[in-house]
Amino acid sequence: MDVARPMKQEDLQRRIEELGPWFQNLNIKGHLTAPDHFLGDYPTFKWKGFQHVLPPDLGGLSVLDVGCNAGFYALEMKRRNAARVVGIDSDPHYLAQARFAAEQAGMEIEFREMSVYDVARLGEKFDLVIFMGVLYHLRHPLLALDLLYEYAVGDMMLFQCLQRGDERIPDLREDYNFSEWSIFDQPEYPKLFFVEERYASDPTNWFIPNKAAVEAMLRSAGFRIDDHPEREVYLCRRSQRHYAVEPPPSFATQ
Repeated sequence: MDVARPMKQEDLQRRIEELGPWFQNLNIKGHLTAPDHFLGDYPTFKWKGFQHVLPPDLGGLSVLDVGCNAGFYALEMKRRNAARVVGIDSDPHYLAQARFAAEQAGMEIEFREMSVYDVARLGEKFDLVIFMGVLYHLRHPLLALDLLYEYAVGDMMLFQCLQRGDERIPDLREDYNFSEWSIFDQPEYPKLFFVEERYASDPTNWFIPNKAAVEAMLRSAGFRIDDHPEREVYLCRRSQRHYAVEPPPSFATQ
């Protein structure tokens, strides 16, 4: 990659402001991109809570960051010596931020404008897929998990999803009679809450699962949960799909 020309501090700050607003608070040579983030130093404070579940040295491994935003996790994977890092996002605004951040860090990361529904176009599976903060923004969440399983995840997946509702895991039988109604009234039964308009002033929040639904969806799509280091975060490995799951539709490969 081309080496970025050193920028004067005032020029660097000006460029960061031009690329705003930023959702991820990155530290670019001493300049914070979102110092007034409503969540605090996000996502750094989250990363510190679960970074230990990934190998400290990713030498020789490939990484795909789905919904990479400004590239925070892609940058962290490169800092862990990942051999190849690809970040994808459907928003060109975030990708411009990510390319700038990687350039200033002197890191070779490939960023591509594409959706999670397009992962088959990458034509490869990755040792680690990062799929964090995306599922609840999708109109077709199970399709996304199926596509990742089929076309992108070679081994591990680091997953996070906003959760609301009951956090208990119910003890469910494999099957229930058609006449059964009461099981669905239990607060802890796996549920996806559909947001028709907005949640947190965001019109792209569509399905918000409870904890039981998140874990059931991951298992159903073929992912084994290996670690659950903090609320909403899971380290998964590619395993066996549910026997009734159909392969993703053929349009995914076009």
